[in-house]
Amino acid sequence: MQTARNDIDDMIVHEKMQVALEYQNEAWADGRADGIEPEIIADAAIALAMRETIRLHGEAGAEAMLESLRQRMLAGEFSPERTIQ
Repeated sequence: MQTARNDIDDMIVHEKMQVALEYQNEAWADGRADGIEPEIIADAAIALAMRETIRLHGEAGAEAMLESLRQRMLAGEFSPERTIQ
C-alpha cells in the first residue's frame, strides 16, 4: 500500500512541476515581449528562487540545492540539446 501512495505522491509532484514550469514559461514570454533581455530575466528568476529557498530552508538548504543543481547541470539535465526518451 505504501508503494502505491509513494507513486501517487510522485505523480502529484510531477504534475505540480509541470504547472510551475508553464507559469515560468508564461512569465518569461511576458518579459521578453516587454523587451527584457533573457539574461536579465534569468538573473531575476534565480535571485528570487534563492531568496525564497533561503527563507524556507536556510542558507545550508540553499547551498544543498545549489550543489544538486550543479550536479544535474554537469549531467546535462538542463542542456537544450538533451532529448528525453
